Amino acid sequence: MSDLHAETGCRYSVAVLCKLFGVSKQAYYKYDDDAAVAKAAREEFAVRYIKEVRSTDPGIGGVKLWYMYCREFGCDRPIGRDRFCRLIIENGLKVRQRIRKPHTTDSTHGLPTYPDLTREFVPTSANRLWVSDITYIMIMYDTCHYYFCYLSIVLDAYTEEIIGWSVSPSLDTSGPMEALRKALGRIEGKEVSLIHHSDRGCQYACREYVDTLRQYGIRISMTESGNPKDNAQAERVNNTMKNELLKGRVFGNIWEVVEAVDAAVDFYNNHRPHMSIGMRTPAEMTEVVGDRNMKWHSRRREAILSKKESDMSDITENSLPSRPVSGLPTASSQPLTGIRLRR
Repeated sequence: MSDLHAETGCRYSVAVLCKLFGVSKQAYYKYDDDAAVAKAAREEFAVRYIKEVRSTDPGIGGVKLWYMYCREFGCDRPIGRDRFCRLIIENGLKVRQRIRKPHTTDSTHGLPTYPDLTREFVPTSANRLWVSDITYIMIMYDTCHYYFCYLSIVLDAYTEEIIGWSVSPSLDTSGPMEALRKALGRIEGKEVSLIHHSDRGCQYACREYVDTLRQYGIRISMTESGNPKDNAQAERVNNTMKNELLKGRVFGNIWEVVEAVDAAVDFYNNHRPHMSIGMRTPAEMTEVVGDRNMKWHSRRREAILSKKESDMSDITENSLPSRPVSGLPTASSQPLTGIRLRR
């Protein structure tokens, strides 16, 4: 009767339907209240059952739980599958899905690659070494489904400044190219001795990217293995961007990501102090040269500088004039004049 009233409530009142079925209005409302109480009790029982099973199997999914519930209580406490799954979500019991992390580097492309020029190189001013990389950012289009967009970054390795970035919906070359063009605006009309370092991904090895670097006289450097440490500085800024500046953010579309990254880059470059540059901001480092006053020890940097000092010491020692032997002329002696040699 309650279902019939729900369907025909606009045409027939409760009083008319009660008269038709020969029951009082008090009996109808009592039945309606009892049905609501019974429904709430069934749902509460289902939630307790879900929690009990999850205590044994924390990762079991909602559909499997519903089948287990139906096998044990289906006839006595019936709940539909969709309502059962909604109860899981409404009570905060949804198992967090394992995120499928995309691979942003494809080095099996057959394109020409280049040697690593950064192994023994430490920049001493801006625009001497740029490092680039790509990372992913997740976008949720509902509570259960997600997809990725891709952030491309170009970082000045000396100043720690993000000088170029782009957010792209795909892993094609458009994102890295846009980031590179923004970075190239910094050196337009300037003479620089610059290295561009990246991984061996197809985005950085493609003809368009390589030709653009060559057009500006930029030397190309790439990692020679799949080890992230070979491009550690770029990996580190990716981690800072995702796990610090954008930490906890949930994005619903790519435009929200672009807006958030724009604000994050501005804060990173102009306000955030960096231990690598003596707790200064990247913006403050643009005119600085020489030692960066790092507040942490880089074994790689110390090893490179130590080797350079050793090499310079060897060169100095080898270039010193030999000790002259008494009575014999040396290359550094003044030429003899006024003396006629006997033939």
